[in-house]
Amino acid sequence: MKEGIHPKYNEIDARCACGATWKTRSTKQELHLEICNNCHPFFTGRQKLIDTEGRVERFTKRFGVQTVEGRKAANAASAAAKAKKQPAAAK
Repeated sequence: MKEGIHPKYNEIDARCACGATWKTRSTKQELHLEICNNCHPFFTGRQKLIDTEGRVERFTKRFGVQTVEGRKAANAASAAAKAKKQPAAAK
């Protein structure tokens, strides 16, 4: 390695926004992270829903809360309505 061209590699404390800290090495003096393995939903198994600009409420208002049972009931009702109309149209 050439002398004098590489940055210093220091041992530092990395800090996450959740409050977790650990020792690591870096070329920076301080390392502040937004998310780590202690608070990331993939590792914790908990889902944090970040709603930006009310998108979830807007989606729910537009499409409603849909379930498989609700869709099956709606399809059955529309099929029954079509069956009632069809004999009347054939006359």
